[in-house]
Amino acid sequence: MTDAFDPSALFGGGSDNPMAGLLAQAQEMQSQLLKAQDEIAASEITGSAGNGLITVTGKGTGEVTAVTISPDVVDPSDVETLQDLVVGALADLARQRDELTSQKMGPLAGGLGGGLPGLG
Repeated sequence: MTDAFDPSALFGGGSDNPMAGLLAQAQEMQSQLLKAQDEIAASEITGSAGNGLITVTGKGTGEVTAVTISPDVVDPSDVETLQDLVVGALADLARQRDELTSQKMGPLAGGLGGGLPGLG
């Protein structure tokens, strides 16, 4: 018994079998998908607000790893502005993460498009 799945064992070998080819294509797409997910998770991205007065750094997984606040924006009598800027930087971080995910996963989204019903 082998560990690897062999589509030809189920559908017959040879290049004339469309199911074997389709399964091989699906396996390749799965491999590409896992690679893209790993790249996203390993990526470090930064969101900012107030022209860089507040920056939030995080990973593609959504984990926030750092927050930097410029002393110029710290005003004890105006905490609301600081809070708004932090929320804005977090929103920008989320937007950057979504953009990265779309960039890495986008080519894979339509991969089986016409091959299987409901996937295109």
